[in-house]
Amino acid sequence: MSKTPTVVRAPSATDRLAHDVVDGLRKSPKQVSPVWFYDEEGSNLFDSICELPEYYLTRTEMQIMRDHAGEMAQAIGPRAALIEFGSGSSDKTRVLLDKLESLACYVPIDISRDYLFETAGMLARDYPSLRIAPVCADFTQPFDLPVHVAAAARRVVYFPGSTLGNFETDAAQRVLTTMRTIIGRKGAVLIGIDLRKDPTVLKRAYNDSAGVTAEFNLNALRHLNRELGADFDVDAFEHSALWVENLSRIEMHLVSTRDQDIHVGDETIHIERGEHVRTECCHKYTLEGFAELAATADLAVTRVWTDPERKFSVQLLEARQAQ
Repeated sequence: MSKTPTVVRAPSATDRLAHDVVDGLRKSPKQVSPVWFYDEEGSNLFDSICELPEYYLTRTEMQIMRDHAGEMAQAIGPRAALIEFGSGSSDKTRVLLDKLESLACYVPIDISRDYLFETAGMLARDYPSLRIAPVCADFTQPFDLPVHVAAAARRVVYFPGSTLGNFETDAAQRVLTTMRTIIGRKGAVLIGIDLRKDPTVLKRAYNDSAGVTAEFNLNALRHLNRELGADFDVDAFEHSALWVENLSRIEMHLVSTRDQDIHVGDETIHIERGEHVRTECCHKYTLEGFAELAATADLAVTRVWTDPERKFSVQLLEARQAQ
């Protein structure tokens, strides 16, 4: 699942977003971007998902961080600027911050403005000597880094939580290329990557018995209704998560329980009973497969940390030309 803004937008930006949503709903199968999961309620629901017994990803990655954060900090080095994509609650980041020496600044980037600044405020209280410069932005779009980053000895992008797996291959390459541009020749990327495993484990993780993931999925429609004035009947959709073997991914869908017409702006979209709206793809990689993907963005895997069962990995990437 992804962690990824409600930001103040100009009307032209709202029009563009509405156009993108309509384009997605006219595709076959229909699609809604996972960016719509994340308003304040969605961010809170995601944090709840991370506590579920079925959702192994967060606790497994957290244990990797606790076991190896010292080694990661040593690989990052002193006086670095730590730039986190989709920072959310920054829980795993705290484990890293406790080990990093003389950090130049921490730049959390998130799309949920209120949640971002609330988290940044808590971090500022707990790390009073750390320069924290939050950026409210969608990291898949161009954004400016704070001026403090320029003084750092090294730029390191931190991207935990397996969020890269939420992107189609072309989009994942673009995100990695953005990271490569940010870090320059001497920087690094520290990234969480979920690994292929028994599909039964994956299906349970995305279909929890408490129904929290279902609420998280449905929240995308509530967010669309509020931000774009759409009129999705949230009660007329059901959550579904499926394993697609040939694409090595879990897909999250919302399934219409009746024939209905949805309005977004001036557009009308017809959705039939039983029709699926795909909201997220969660790719699961082999170590070799991810290394090949990273190479397309001129990044090389230099370190890999995993749990004993190799369910999850945290990987350090550096510019290939610097190797």
